[in-house]
Amino acid sequence: MPLIRRARTTFQRFAESEASGGLVLMASAALGLVVANSGLAGSYTELLHTKIGGLSVLHWINDGLMALFFLLVGLEIKREMLAGELDSWPRRALPLIAALGGMVAPALIFFAINWQSPETWRGWAIPTATDIAFALGVLSLFGSRIPNALKVFLTSLAIMDDLGAILIIAIFYAADLSVMALGAAGVITVLLFGLNWFGVMRLTPYLLLGVGLWAAMLFSGIHATLAGVVLAITIPLGTIGEDDGVGSPLCHLEDKLGPWVAFLVLPVFGFANAGVSLAGASMESLLAPLSLGVAAGLFFGKQIGIMGSIVIARRTGIAHLPAGASWRQMYGVALLCGIGFTMSLFIGLLAFADAERESMIKLAVLVGSLLSAVAGAAVLIQRKRAA
Repeated sequence: MPLIRRARTTFQRFAESEASGGLVLMASAALGLVVANSGLAGSYTELLHTKIGGLSVLHWINDGLMALFFLLVGLEIKREMLAGELDSWPRRALPLIAALGGMVAPALIFFAINWQSPETWRGWAIPTATDIAFALGVLSLFGSRIPNALKVFLTSLAIMDDLGAILIIAIFYAADLSVMALGAAGVITVLLFGLNWFGVMRLTPYLLLGVGLWAAMLFSGIHATLAGVVLAITIPLGTIGEDDGVGSPLCHLEDKLGPWVAFLVLPVFGFANAGVSLAGASMESLLAPLSLGVAAGLFFGKQIGIMGSIVIARRTGIAHLPAGASWRQMYGVALLCGIGFTMSLFIGLLAFADAERESMIKLAVLVGSLLSAVAGAAVLIQRKRAA
């Protein structure tokens, strides 16, 4: 019982920090967009491409800082699976089914629009992701008017979505594999699991090996950020107390890391990657197959896939709606899941390396995410007024 109480408290704290961090992320992304379209655009671009230790600042952000984001995602997935809101099939059923539907439908829409453009097919996964921080940030604006069970559902769905995105990155976006670097990463991974197996509870050896794992994966051809996920899997859950997580290395690390990710890592990523110049933007470029596939996948694909999956799960008796949530609220949340931003931009950077397509993807992600945020908020506001 103490284990469950502690896990739920941690879950609620995580949701609250992510919601607040989402608001900061919105502001930083907006600032990046403004700077990229101002007289500071040249300095902005120059700063991001400045080399430090052989890597550009942008590279350090996307491969280095984002590894901390993936570490936190891995920690929360493991905790929720073992001792939280996703620790049993009845709890996992609805968010898992909704997440699957919310990934398949956007991909199908993207392919339908890009079917005659094989050169853009690598972008199929871009609209499949949900930005948990952004979505919770918008939902948090409604405060106590939204049932807590609905917030838990959105967070659980986004966690499942993150897990799917991690698998997609690992399977579909590895390139130029280095056998030597992969071997080194494999040895370090074995050592990490060895520490877990022998019951080592101190975080220091895990974190030191985690740095080595990140360095090995940086040269392996598998994206370096996935080192954070591997490290998270090996961190022991330990014993969770009622009032503190001293006996739980996983909860201790998650508590310490959460604010840094929410208020530093993601805002810096948003500022660095949302800065797309609108000088050459036009309706023609937005209606190009690549851009249209991403924007339509996020806005239409997410809501169709998630709501369709929920309706099927509900009518077949596999799962029930969150306590106190109406169908209108569920639709509002499904719309908010079309806010792809962080993970969508991240996958877009992996899918294409040329500046022209990167700009198209950034614009499409911004448009699709903005439409989803506005539409989701409008639906939820209608619900509030109706009450």
